[in-house]
Amino acid sequence: MGKKKLNSLEDLGGFVFSTNNEFEYDQNEEQETLQPKQQYLEALFSNKGRGGKTVTVITGFEGSDQDLKALGKMLKQKCGVGGSVKDGEIIIQGKFRDKIMEILKKDGYNVKRVGG
Repeated sequence: MGKKKLNSLEDLGGFVFSTNNEFEYDQNEEQETLQPKQQYLEALFSNKGRGGKTVTVITGFEGSDQDLKALGKMLKQKCGVGGSVKDGEIIIQGKFRDKIMEILKKDGYNVKRVGG
């Protein structure tokens, strides 16, 4: 039998090897979610890479992925549209920036309008 070819880092078993002797592997590195009044979010429109369809993007959230997903779910429900949460951004389908900014401000978030 031949050797198995490694196509990605996952083929190594999920570990990344380091030559740094002082590196400490920490498995439970969950970021603590800041209170809404300590969050500084940005709301912007985007249509890049989406076939010309406009979406509202919320960036700047500091906290756990679970809390980010919960916030994204709440915004999608209140706007009555679809969307997704990935790479630390909430993406809402359509032009809902002003409505989303109102919702977030009522919940105590600091929201800044970015772009036109």
